[in-house]
Amino acid sequence: MARVNVTVDGISYSDDVEPRLLLVQYLRERLGKVGTVIGCDTSNCGACTVSLNGKSVKSCSVLAVQADGGDVVTVEGLAGADGSLHPIQQAFHDKHALQCGFCTPGMMMAARDLLAENPNPTEDEVREGIEGNLCRCTGYQNIVAAVQAAGQAMAASEGANA
Repeated sequence: MARVNVTVDGISYSDDVEPRLLLVQYLRERLGKVGTVIGCDTSNCGACTVSLNGKSVKSCSVLAVQADGGDVVTVEGLAGADGSLHPIQQAFHDKHALQCGFCTPGMMMAARDLLAENPNPTEDEVREGIEGNLCRCTGYQNIVAAVQAAGQAMAASEGANA
């Protein structure tokens, strides 16, 4: 067993884990963060994408012990403490950017990373930013529109808070 100390969605955890335990399994099975979806188990689909120390990672390709000392944000961690939706979550809802919803958590987390680097991406930049996340339902158009709308909302929110 190995000891991991990790902050997930703002809460600190300290657990003994098997060294081979994947971060996605730790999040889902130990912490109950079931919004982080297990899709392909090969890091191809991106459904399990989370933020680790400010960067998007596919949690099926990261061991829990590799997250030791780290800060993880899951799709559940995007929402406000009062349950209010994050601008990315709101935009995905408003723009109908999901059908089955399986890819949505990973798409949102990839969008968060993209918008942190580029708050006003073009359609091509959004498509490039989410290219590691697969959707089999939507055709991506509404996802692209949602990411762009979220960027605009986040910029407007920051401008209002300045």
